[in-house]
Amino acid sequence: MYYNNIDYTRNHHQHHTHTTMQQQMVMLYDPYVVETLQSVKGREILVETSRGSIRGDLVDVKPDHIVLSTNDTSFFIRIQEIIWIMPN
Repeated sequence: MYYNNIDYTRNHHQHHTHTTMQQQMVMLYDPYVVETLQSVKGREILVETSRGSIRGDLVDVKPDHIVLSTNDTSFFIRIQEIIWIMPN
């Protein structure tokens, strides 16, 4: 069937097309950053994040986050949020 009315064709097609959208989790992994962080594990470091800076002992390093301990409080910081680090 041929339609001269473009709007009718477009609307008719949209109502009969099923679009499925899938959610994808994207995790950026930077092995150089993880390796650098692992080299200072156990030391006191200063970490600058998008929310400010924090100083503490680097307790653990995972592919997506670090664990920083300061004053008996543990902070879990996503590596994607880290701007820079400075070991003491």
